[in-house]
Amino acid sequence: MDEAMDQALDSVGPRLRALRKQREATLADLSERTGISVSTLSRLESGARKPTLELLLPLAKAHGVTLDDLVGAPQTGDPRIHLRPITHHGMTMLPLTRNPGGIQAYKLVIAPSERGEPELKVHEGYEWMYVLNGRLRVVLGEHDFVMKPGEAAEFDTRTPHWFGSADEHPVEFLSLFGAQGERAHLRAKPKRKS
Repeated sequence: MDEAMDQALDSVGPRLRALRKQREATLADLSERTGISVSTLSRLESGARKPTLELLLPLAKAHGVTLDDLVGAPQTGDPRIHLRPITHHGMTMLPLTRNPGGIQAYKLVIAPSERGEPELKVHEGYEWMYVLNGRLRVVLGEHDFVMKPGEAAEFDTRTPHWFGSADEHPVEFLSLFGAQGERAHLRAKPKRKS
């Protein structure tokens, strides 16, 4: 094995520990999510055990990062970002950020819905949405409104919410989501002195 590969593998333990701490998870929490024993996780984080693909794949999934990010793989020289869309229940989500933690950016496309009444959800976090194409129906608490291209909204995701296509056409929008409740910060130009 060459020196660069040894260094990459040696850096996995500290990276795993940092990801877990960033999410304020215990080894027991991570063990429950991955099926990997607490002792194995501890040995991986301390560097006492070399990582294998069988261990890294569930850990990457649990932390919401790519395997390349988890192991600190060197850049290939290709500047293109190879995004992998995720499709679930008529919604296609394209992650636009690859770093774990903090605010995550997504492009979403939601197909027209044939569902009945919206099923409102709640979870920790804060979301900001900007409509690119189509019409987005948003149900937020007792509010029910439609957003058009160029409109934006932000809300605390602990408020019961649902969103989907407002008509028979798909809707495309950008979403910034902070799992820890981070809000989008807008900066304004300072006032000019007269």
